[in-house]
Amino acid sequence: MINKLISWSIHNRFIVILATLGLIGYGFYSMTQTPVDAIPDLSENEVIVFSQWMGRSPQLVEDQITFPLVSNLQGIPKVKDIRATSMFGMSFVFVVFQDNVDPYWARTRVLERLNYAQKFLPENVVPSLGPDATGVGQVYWYTLHAPGYDLGERRALQDWYVKFALQNVPGVSEVSSFGGFQKQYQVTLDPHKLDYYHITLMDVMKAVKENNNDVGGRVFDLNSSNYIVRGMGYLKNPAEIADLPVATEGATPSGSRISGMYRWAAISA
Repeated sequence: MINKLISWSIHNRFIVILATLGLIGYGFYSMTQTPVDAIPDLSENEVIVFSQWMGRSPQLVEDQITFPLVSNLQGIPKVKDIRATSMFGMSFVFVVFQDNVDPYWARTRVLERLNYAQKFLPENVVPSLGPDATGVGQVYWYTLHAPGYDLGERRALQDWYVKFALQNVPGVSEVSSFGGFQKQYQVTLDPHKLDYYHITLMDVMKAVKENNNDVGGRVFDLNSSNYIVRGMGYLKNPAEIADLPVATEGATPSGSRISGMYRWAAISA
């Protein structure tokens, strides 16, 4: 067989030379068109489902969130494997698809199943999809340098101005913020005063939640003019939170006000 191939090549030199030049040209073209990455993305074609249920133990998260999600995500076409992990207050489900599956098609099918699985989850638990990018897709890190601004103000600039501008750049799938302090209000409870006023933690949470809201009224016509009535009740500083009544006994506020029961601290974190 080898002798015949050598003999045919000797008698058809032009065809052999032409085929060799064609292979060389195709190889050069392939070399210029092949994408090259310093850190190749060898991760699996997967969709991450993230759920948060703060304050719950890993076993409870496993039973109430992870298991229902894994059970309802099974049966999606072209799924190779489903992995999950539960931790304190959080649940992660990794749906691994076949390598030839379009990632946007995979995310759409997973989202359809999540809409159905929502009714099997606890109240106020809303699963969400992870970003459509892998860890090796990070292409640029930058630092926001703003003299005269503290770390909380820099983080606010990053989250509300710089981040939104960069997300409009073609080819950018996600902008993740790290560092800085996010503004928040924290309360430290005094258990002795809670017991003295016979007030539970849920009473305090309910009082803050119900008094931090805008309420819509109605529109009425007066002298050919329309007036909109609404109640503006968003909390803007710790002093307003301290003036919230927690509970009432008859017509008398019980436990004075929040400022008398707790130590409030405005923390930029």
